[in-house]
Amino acid sequence: MSVEKPEPILEFRDFSFQYRSQSEPTLVDINLKIYPGEKVLIVGPSGSGKSTLAHCINGLVPFSYPGTIEGDYSVCGKDPRKEGIFGLSKSVGTVLQDTDGQFIGLTVAEDIAFVLENDLVPQDEMFVRVDEIAELVDVKKLLESAPRELSGGQKQRVSMAGVMINEAKILLFDEPLANLDPATGKRAIALIDEIREKRGSTILIIEHRLEDALYRDVDRIIVIGNGRIVADTTPDALLSGEILVEEGIREPLYITAMKKAGCRITADMHPQHIETMDLSSCREQMRAWFRETPVPEKRMTGESVLTVRDLGFSYQKGKPVLSGISFDILQGEMVAIVGKNGAGKSTLSNLICGFIQPDTGSILLHGEDISGLSIKERGEQIGLVMQNPNQMISKPMIYDEVALGLSVRGVPEETIREKVYAVLKICGLYPMRNWPVSALSFGQKKRVTIASILVLSPEILILDEPTAGQDYRHYTEIMEFLKELHETTGITILMITHDMHLMLEYTDRAIVLADGKMLADTEPAKVLTNEDIADAAYLKKTSLYDLALACGISEADAFVNRFIDAERRERAAERKDV
Repeated sequence: MSVEKPEPILEFRDFSFQYRSQSEPTLVDINLKIYPGEKVLIVGPSGSGKSTLAHCINGLVPFSYPGTIEGDYSVCGKDPRKEGIFGLSKSVGTVLQDTDGQFIGLTVAEDIAFVLENDLVPQDEMFVRVDEIAELVDVKKLLESAPRELSGGQKQRVSMAGVMINEAKILLFDEPLANLDPATGKRAIALIDEIREKRGSTILIIEHRLEDALYRDVDRIIVIGNGRIVADTTPDALLSGEILVEEGIREPLYITAMKKAGCRITADMHPQHIETMDLSSCREQMRAWFRETPVPEKRMTGESVLTVRDLGFSYQKGKPVLSGISFDILQGEMVAIVGKNGAGKSTLSNLICGFIQPDTGSILLHGEDISGLSIKERGEQIGLVMQNPNQMISKPMIYDEVALGLSVRGVPEETIREKVYAVLKICGLYPMRNWPVSALSFGQKKRVTIASILVLSPEILILDEPTAGQDYRHYTEIMEFLKELHETTGITILMITHDMHLMLEYTDRAIVLADGKMLADTEPAKVLTNEDIADAAYLKKTSLYDLALACGISEADAFVNRFIDAERRERAAERKDV
């Protein structure tokens, strides 16, 4: 006897949407059914329409973002246009990418209880329900803490509790991994899975980091491109095809490595997880590729430009954020600073730039102690580019923004123009020199902030999460630009990052921090093939490591290095062709 399929909890029928300010629709002919209890991953490049689809589900479209709707859609059997944002919030709980924008209460308990207070739930019942939810997401010990004092992973859990308290049937996660270290990201994905199992919630996840999002099983992956649904299929079927590459979405690294070796990937190999994938048909090809691929050449070393010796710092007495940190940065290196949320990475960059002063130790530039230099004097030699370009930009026009640092230093206008034009050409912004900043994409704004620092001719450039929240195309665009900048100017670059692929592909060394101490200062491949270091620093072993071992290649770090070197050579060849 056939089992009757339940009614969809979410349905779009010939649905299109065009923002009031746009000349073309952002979503076109969407036909989609999602059933109760499903876990669905939504992927697509920036600007593809996936965020707009999410806004239609939670009511921000059309109530906060007005426009024209064609076709029909329903959420929990109701018409969202009649329910409004408040009505939909009873059915759809949304966890935002920027969790700070979601907090209301002064304490975690107050924040979780906010919905219940609005619904006039009796206080006794409120305490019980807050305790139950806090237990479920493992924040019970944090109920008296202020949300803004928490780590990224803790904030994520509190946000989840806040939307789960009213028992919404659909939970929508907008890039839950964007600001988390790899291990905390794994825990977030595992927690989402646990919530689904315990509560029977329907889960929708929008995410750029496909490989990390697939840490736990999903029922379906929906690929959106140019406002249309390009694919709606299982992970195994998607990973065995070419749709991800065609749409500019980064494949899992092990899939790319297997293709590089000439392996044919099919759905019946179950490629969703490298740990359980059937590799019997590929092992010999992978071993042959490893034997035949040349060993990467050792990079040239230079003199020390920045030295950190026995650095220690505490925001509160007796609670060190950093202790005993020592390393040298060589002239012309690209170095990654990695570690879990709260490890002290940003504090380290603030100490180097002089925004705060160390309790112990010293920082040397070309062997000279810089403790006596002001922030302005350090800024002439060490430039910092923040994660969010909007926090750095203060002028409406591109030229004025890039010229600002030179203007406040009293540099003659003729010299300013000459230097600004030269830097804009390096950064690929010269044709836009007279444009308003507001006309630029996020990635272009990032280039403007880099140009505004480069024009001051620093010796060292520090970038905080240069690719956070970027899709693969924009990620590649920014990183290839930085690599070209590094090669043409010889500037020394330090990158604070959670992106393990960035660390592998674009940097020479990784400095690993955990709990205020330095765990390692070595090649990126050695970090991500060492389980002890990866676990202690909340990093994630690269799937290339698992692939190597599964194929009988014992030299896992050598395998990773050869793969990354092959990728670099391919990219260099592509740049020459362009």
